[in-house]
Amino acid sequence: FTWEVPYYLGAKGHTWLSRYGVGLERSIDFGFFSQIGRGMLAALERLHRATGNWGWAIVILTLALQVLLFPLTWKSLRAAAAMKKLQPEIAKLQQKYANDAQKLNSETMSLYKTKGANPLGGCLPMVLQMPIFIALFNALRGSWELHGATWIFWIRDLSAKDPYYVLPIVMGALMFLQSKMNPPAGDPAQQKVMMFMPLIFTFMFMNFPSGLVLYWLTNSLVSTVLQVGLKDRLE
Repeated sequence: FTWEVPYYLGAKGHTWLSRYGVGLERSIDFGFFSQIGRGMLAALERLHRATGNWGWAIVILTLALQVLLFPLTWKSLRAAAAMKKLQPEIAKLQQKYANDAQKLNSETMSLYKTKGANPLGGCLPMVLQMPIFIALFNALRGSWELHGATWIFWIRDLSAKDPYYVLPIVMGALMFLQSKMNPPAGDPAQQKVMMFMPLIFTFMFMNFPSGLVLYWLTNSLVSTVLQVGLKDRLE
């Protein structure tokens, strides 16, 4: 009797495993949003072939995603601008109904309805980006293609954390700037949460793959530039 026992010994990269056509690439866990993760990786591979650099491929992919999501981003910015204009009236309601939370909530919602403002309108782009963020996180964490891939200067491995924590600190600073540009939340507890959110994200991202931090940093930078550049049209 003769038994053939085929096996693979090598890097656990989606690119290499998929070439065999026997389903070995399914051993790579892309998480819940696996199809999006594979799509992100495929797009990154094409951009890497064009640029020769995985870091710039991540930057270009982020810019492309921003272009695709711009209609939603525009709606989000308009909703934030509308909420900012309502802040003086909301402050008056908070003073008037300081001891009646139910009445304050009712009057605030009535104000939103009268002025056509949507307090949740600014959250939609973030919610839609979360599957992309999670999928890209899993792609960067579990794909051998990015192992040892350099970007520029001190970033010598996009699958590892930033050794000097420069990217997460800059990212946190941009998030803090964005939070100052956005209207404050109506609830004081929410205001405190939003105030500490950039700090929480900074510490959380310190041990994330630098490729993922580069994506979120680029995303935050583009969002900040859009807020500043479109400020006159939103006022």
